[in-house]
Amino acid sequence: MKNQQEIHPRRFVFLILFLFSTSLISLKTLKKVNIQDIKISGSELFSKNDLVKNSSLKFPIRLIFIKTNFLEKELKQNLSLKNVSVSREILPFGLKVHVKTRTPIAYGERIFNDEKILGFIDKDGIFINKQNAEDINLSQLTIQVFGWKEQFKKILSEILIAQENYEFDIVKINFSTNGFLTVEEKDLKTIFLGFNPNLINYQLQIINNLKNEFKKNNFHTKIDNIDLTDPNKPKIKVFKP
Repeated sequence: MKNQQEIHPRRFVFLILFLFSTSLISLKTLKKVNIQDIKISGSELFSKNDLVKNSSLKFPIRLIFIKTNFLEKELKQNLSLKNVSVSREILPFGLKVHVKTRTPIAYGERIFNDEKILGFIDKDGIFINKQNAEDINLSQLTIQVFGWKEQFKKILSEILIAQENYEFDIVKINFSTNGFLTVEEKDLKTIFLGFNPNLINYQLQIINNLKNEFKKNNFHTKIDNIDLTDPNKPKIKVFKP
């Protein structure tokens, strides 16, 4: 009886190759990854040791056991990266890490465990540790940020973006230990903005309007400070002759 269907020789060869390749892939994923098997692209700033020190990975580790999503979050957070993608590679074997760094647009200073840490700030208000910043145009930065904390990054981002779209020139942004916000503008000098982050867009519009009005009217009186903690009742203090 020939009820059983005969397997065509080509199909048989294909099946053998498929099973072989599947087995090979399975064996490769079980192979252990070492530090030398890491491949980094996107930036020359970070070494393989930097990636290891800033992650929870313990080498050697089997390729299949590496949690790529978790590793991406770790590296993004610990190295102040804009983005990072991690993929397990079979051919060539190893761990591929592609990083995208953040672009500093201001100097930054934060306090951590009573220690002053110097670094930079990007457009998203994210603090970049000094050693994690690309050395591109750093000497051209004109803005300084003091008292950075994670909770201030949103309001800081709004100020930095407004700086690009408006006519004023912010040179210093300072958050006190209790969160009181003060900025310094090139011509308007010290401006008190206070504690309420919900007012920032309105306050920035007023700063821009004041700067334009002073320019238009050739206002030359030296300003001591401007109080915009209540933006509906701005107070301008000038130096008395």
